[in-house]
Amino acid sequence: MADNRRPSPSFLSTISSQPSTAVTAPAAAPAYERRPGPGAWLFLAPLLLWLTLFVVAPTLLLVVYSFAERDALGRVVFHFTWENYLRALDWPTLSQLPHAIATKGWAGIAETYQQLYWFRILLVSIWYAFLTTVICMIVGYPAAYFIGRAPERWRNLLLMLVMIPFWTSFLIRTYAWITILSTKGFLNAMLLSAGLLQTPLSLMYTPFAVVLGLVYNYLPFMILPIYTSVEKLDNALIEAAHDLGAGPVRAFSNVILPLTRPGIAAGALLVFVPAIAMFAITTLMGGGANPTIGEVIQKQFTAASNPPFGAALGTLLLLLFFVSLWLTQARKHQP
Repeated sequence: MADNRRPSPSFLSTISSQPSTAVTAPAAAPAYERRPGPGAWLFLAPLLLWLTLFVVAPTLLLVVYSFAERDALGRVVFHFTWENYLRALDWPTLSQLPHAIATKGWAGIAETYQQLYWFRILLVSIWYAFLTTVICMIVGYPAAYFIGRAPERWRNLLLMLVMIPFWTSFLIRTYAWITILSTKGFLNAMLLSAGLLQTPLSLMYTPFAVVLGLVYNYLPFMILPIYTSVEKLDNALIEAAHDLGAGPVRAFSNVILPLTRPGIAAGALLVFVPAIAMFAITTLMGGGANPTIGEVIQKQFTAASNPPFGAALGTLLLLLFFVSLWLTQARKHQP
């Protein structure tokens, strides 16, 4: 007959007061770390030499030039000055903004903005790059997700279709869009012949044409990093979310999107940073009507013969790159 008696409280207290005899697992031994020897540094030497000659040295030279000035003959004089940065930020005008707000309110902000030149060009360039990044993200994420979840036998073919534009020069691709969007181009000819338009559209040399050219050229840089993250997704996590009652929207927002966030951050960085400084596409498709910071820097080093000011603008873009990288990393580590 089974004994259903419960142990008395005194018995439980006696058991709890006994010293524990459980055997604890020994502490894990530290992993063996092998330091790189001279041979490893020898293999790394070409990369370090390349970075030193073509990244570190030009960057330091750019920073040094940004604090120099130009004399009456157009020669660079290495005399320390902040004038180039103050001019790049339109500081004399920008410093009057608090007074304009206090006296005229929102009208003062509008008047100050209209008086800015270089700083406004920088803001326009940032806006173009931001808009390009958002459009590439909206268009590229579904494409990358479809490729990453496609059967393995189709993935290489789909990736090749994404990479086809890189088989030709980006100048050829840009001139192809000029041919399509021009007044007598293919698009207007098709719309006019179909009777949808009475007069051709003026699509070239507009912000629309600039953003279109940037999106077309940088879209693969958004798709590929996101594809890498999507390919690593564990199907068991998605199935578990559905088994627990999550619908497609909730499974995407709570499971898929957080797991693919590193790819989104990498793609945004690869698109946003070069899109700010791009000058070839903006010059050809924008026609100089709305100059960007890349065009200004290129002209300062060529036609204007003012390397210190161009170096200051380039240094500001470098600082903007570090800020973008910091924001991306901070966003990546958020829960």
